[in-house]
Amino acid sequence: MNMKDHYIYGLGRRKSATARVRLYKGSGEIIINDKPALEYLSNNKAYLAEITDPLALAEKQNEYNVSIKVAGGGLAGQVDAIKLALSKALTTEIADLRPVLKKAGFLKRDPREKERKKYGLRSARRREQFSKR
Repeated sequence: MNMKDHYIYGLGRRKSATARVRLYKGSGEIIINDKPALEYLSNNKAYLAEITDPLALAEKQNEYNVSIKVAGGGLAGQVDAIKLALSKALTTEIADLRPVLKKAGFLKRDPREKERKKYGLRSARRREQFSKR
């Protein structure tokens, strides 16, 4: 197995989004679903900054090329899933980072999911308006 194929893997989920992250030794290039990160995130620099937070905290921005496959959910959910996956991948490679990333809250999966619609209601909890008379 040559060095080019060696990568570190991380999986992250949020709402209905799933992100699979691979870290390769490199120069700091980030590719999401075969597009440059900024292009995929529709030029939203805040989302890009959020994705790179775990790398910035570990001071490893220019040490790894990041390849990301993400599916499901909306852009915000995908960004959170990517952040979690990236944090998990970093901790498998560098165990010393775990307490730092944990303190920053990057290793915690947000458990909130969409509540299902119930029959007899308009949505999950919304009812028809009550009329006394």
